[in-house]
Amino acid sequence: MSKQSLPVVDLQAVACCAPLAVRPMDAEQAVAVAPMFKALGDPVRLRLMSMIASVPEMCVCDLTPAFDLSGPTISHHLKVLREAGLVDSERRGTWVWYRVRPEAFRQLGALLDLPAPEGA
Repeated sequence: MSKQSLPVVDLQAVACCAPLAVRPMDAEQAVAVAPMFKALGDPVRLRLMSMIASVPEMCVCDLTPAFDLSGPTISHHLKVLREAGLVDSERRGTWVWYRVRPEAFRQLGALLDLPAPEGA
């Protein structure tokens, strides 16, 4: 695996996107949104995201024991979520606390919003 830094997602670029059912994305919009979906496409990161989203904030010390993975591996997955713009983090002493960035999920939700089928 490469040790390259992932690009940090610009949530303003994501906000520009109309729902997929309204009009197709252009290439620039797809490049802006893809890292968020890629970050959520990994089962470990999806579970981490679910755990973090279920509470106002969560300490990495509470996340790590839930997985049969090393601390550095969990930290890597959390870094991917952070760089994708899905979570914020704050160091408090020894530990890092994570919380969901609600605006990122609102934007992804709006992007995936489909109209109700006629007659439903």
